[in-house]
Formats: sequence, structure tokens, C-alpha cells
Amino acid sequence: MRDVAILRFSATEGPAYFAEWLDARGIGWQLIAVDEGVAIPKDPRTYAGIGLMGGPMGVNDALPWIEPVCALLRDAVAAEVPVIGHCLGGQLLARALGAKVARASVPEVGWIAVDVPPGPAQHEWFGDRVAFETFQWHYDAFALPAGATRVLTNHFNANQAYLVDDRHIGLQCHIEMTRDLVATWLRSGADELPNVSTPTEQSADDIRRDLDARIATLHRVAGDVYARWVQGLVR
Repeated sequence: MRDVAILRFSATEGPAYFAEWLDARGIGWQLIAVDEGVAIPKDPRTYAGIGLMGGPMGVNDALPWIEPVCALLRDAVAAEVPVIGHCLGGQLLARALGAKVARASVPEVGWIAVDVPPGPAQHEWFGDRVAFETFQWHYDAFALPAGATRVLTNHFNANQAYLVDDRHIGLQCHIEMTRDLVATWLRSGADELPNVSTPTEQSADDIRRDLDARIATLHRVAGDVYARWVQGLVR
């Protein structure tokens, strides 16, 4: 089978548990380090699927790789090459498909709950869960692309994840977190964190609280999502 392409946009936001999960199942992947100037692939059909990681930039920033990435994603959707986008990646997929991405009404940073609306597609990707706690660190938010199905929501930002053609998934949250990745972001983003937590923005101490248990629970969620996503990989 062809490799999964994983596009990285920041050295501090690598594939983490996504790559670990693929490795454990013998699914090959190739890192496209956009942050190091690696060219955006032209043909999505070269790959079994396309994964997109996060980054501190926004999809509306004047960056030379934004439009080439969006073109790649439009071609991937047209060719039925599955796409999974984490945070910035989910925003890039939304923009590529014509949806608006703008400043979120409420930023979300830390461990925050999301709800799984009832429905068959939601059950396919998230099992019997009706809600779970996930990791967030975003200041922008996406609207739903035309024809997309909302599969995660909360009362801070309604669009937390969406499906397109039951094959492509855009996530506002970070289900790929590991202990090391959390530690890296707490260092690199220390100036963004409040000293006292609010319902939507947590302090470093509160982000660290019960970290191992939270990561373990999130890995079970991510494992279910990734297992459903790889069913669509191009063989």
C-alpha cells in the first residue's frame, strides 16, 4: 500500500500519536515538512491518504504554501483520497472546500469537553460516546463546508469536527496529543496561558493535572477515529 502523507507546518506540532498509531499497525507514512520548505505534493493519488497537523499560523495568513495545500486537498477530495486534519489541518480542509475560517468567538486552550451529536456517522467514528474531553489550542474556527456533517460540537464553538463524504474528517481539536507534545507546547506557548484558568483557557498547572489519565483516554478516542479513517485508505 502507498504511504500516508503527513503535512507538518511547525516543528513543534509533529504527528505524535497519529504517527505512533500508524507505526503500530504497519501503515507507512511520509513526513512532508512544510515548515522546512519541502514542496507541497502535486498529486494526492501518490498517497494512500493525507494527514494534516496543527500550527500557530492561520489559514488566512499570507503564506506561500496555503493555496498549494488547499489545491492538494481539493484534488484529494475529488479523487477520494482520505484526508484527516488536526486543528489547523481541519481549518485548511474547510477553507479548501469553500468554508469560512475566522477568529473564534471564544478561544479554547486546554482540556475541554466536546459533545458527539446523535447520528449514524457520528457513531461510526466515535462509537457510543456522547461526549469526551479533548485537547484544544486554537484562536480561529471553521464554518462547515457545503454538504459536511457536524460530528463534534460544544457550546463555545459549535463546529468542532465535520465529515465530508464519510471519508474526510476535519477536527478543531488535537486528538494526536502525547505527554511529550503537551510539554513542548507548554514551553513554546507559555506566554499565551493564563495564571488562573477560565472555562475556555487553562493555566499550565491545570493542563498538567491528571495528564497521564487524560492522555490515555484521548488515545482511545483517537484510536477509534484513526481506525475508521484508515478504512478509506487507497490501497
